Amino acid sequence: MTTATNMTGAPGHAAAIPSDGLAALDPHRIRQDFPILDQQVNGKPLVYLDNAATTQKPRAVIDAISNYYLNNNANVHRGVHTLSQRATDDYEVGREAVRRFINAPDVNEVIYVRGTTEGLNLVAHSYGRKYFKAGDEVIITGMEHHSNIVPWQILRQEIGIRLRVVPFNDDGELLMDEYESLLNDRTRLVSVVHQSNALGTVNPIAAMAELAHARGIPVLVDAAQSVPHMPVDVQALGADFLTFSGHKLYGPTGIGALWGRSDLLNDMPPYQSGGEMIRSVTFEETIYNTLPHKFEAGTPDIAGAIGLGAAIEYLESIGMERIAAYEQALLRYGTEKLGDIEGVRLIGTAEDKGGILSFHMESAHPHDIGTILDAEGIAVRTGHHCAQPVMARYGVPATVRASLAFYNTTDDIDALVTAIDRVIEVFG
Repeated sequence: MTTATNMTGAPGHAAAIPSDGLAALDPHRIRQDFPILDQQVNGKPLVYLDNAATTQKPRAVIDAISNYYLNNNANVHRGVHTLSQRATDDYEVGREAVRRFINAPDVNEVIYVRGTTEGLNLVAHSYGRKYFKAGDEVIITGMEHHSNIVPWQILRQEIGIRLRVVPFNDDGELLMDEYESLLNDRTRLVSVVHQSNALGTVNPIAAMAELAHARGIPVLVDAAQSVPHMPVDVQALGADFLTFSGHKLYGPTGIGALWGRSDLLNDMPPYQSGGEMIRSVTFEETIYNTLPHKFEAGTPDIAGAIGLGAAIEYLESIGMERIAAYEQALLRYGTEKLGDIEGVRLIGTAEDKGGILSFHMESAHPHDIGTILDAEGIAVRTGHHCAQPVMARYGVPATVRASLAFYNTTDDIDALVTAIDRVIEVFG
C-alpha cells in the first residue's frame, strides 16, 4: 500500500489540506485507469462530477469481474469442483479486503449486502425488531439519507418506537449539545451518517460514539460517502455497526458490506432465510449457520464481491491518505471558484466536509441548470438527493450537486464554472 506519511489524517475525518495537496497524486495518470472517462458527451469532453451517486470503475475492477465470468464462473461454498473452489477463494478474498480496508477485528464480522440501504435495513429489521419496544428511541440526524430515516419510521409504525432528530446549523454542522441532550435511558440506538451526501459534512462519529457508549447505546454508521474518500477505521471511530456501498467505492453496483460487532451479530436473528444461512433443516427445526453466513441467504453477488475486493486493492495501491489529501485540496479550489460567482449559494459549508459542492441559484431551477451543464458535457446530480429534510432546512426544493473523486481535476472545476456562466447568460 502506497501512503504519504506527511498527509495523514485522523481515521474517519477529512484529511488536513497540505500546502501541496493538489500534488498528492497525478489525476491525469489515474484517469488512464478509467476508460469511461475518455469520451465525449454532446460533443464535449466528459466532465464527470456525479461521484456521490456512483463512481466510475477502473480497469482492475472490470478485469476482475470479466475474469470471474470468463474463467471461474461457479457458485460458492457448496461445490467441491475446481471452478467452485476458485470462485469461493476469490469471493472470500474480497471479504478479507473489506475487513482490512475498514480495520475490522474479524473477517467473519463482514456481511455482504447489496449496499448501504440493505445494510441499514438489516440492522433495523433484525436488531431493531428483536430489541426495540414501544417507547424506545432511535437517534438520527437532520441530514440523513432517506435510507436512514424510512426503516426507523417503519419500526415506529409497527412497534411504536420514537425517532429523535439531531438538528444542525446553517453551515451544516451538528449541534452536539442537542445531540447529548437527546441521549437518555430510552435511547436504544444512534444511527448516523458519517458524511452527508447532500452537504458533504463529515460528522464527529468518534465523539458521538463515546457519548453514546457512556450510556451503553450502540452506534450504527452510514459510511456510504466516507469510505470511498478517506481512511475509515471502525475501531477508531467506535462504531458498533458500519455499512457502505461498493458502487460508490469504484466497485460494482449491487454489492456492499455491513460490519458489526460479533457479539451483536450473533444475537441477532437472520434477516432473510434460505440457502447459505442454514446449517441444517428438518420439518421440525432449522439450525442457523455461523457468521457471516447467517446473514447471507441464497446465491450471493459473487462477481460483485470479487469486483469490490479488486476496487479496494486498487485504492490501497494509491493510498487513501493521498486520495483524501488531493480531494480536500480540490474541494478547496472548487469552493473558492463557486463562491466567487454572484447568484450561486453554496449549501453546506461545514469546516469538516468532504468533496461535495451543492449549490442553489434563485434565477434557475436545478433541473434546468443540470440540463445546460449536460449540454456542455458536465454530469452533475440535481434534485433532493434522497435528503428532503435537508432541502426543507435550507428552504430550497432541490440543489445542484457536483461531487468530486480523485480522478477529477481543477480543469473539471473550471469547466463547471464556465458552464454556470452559461446558465447565468440564459437565465440572468
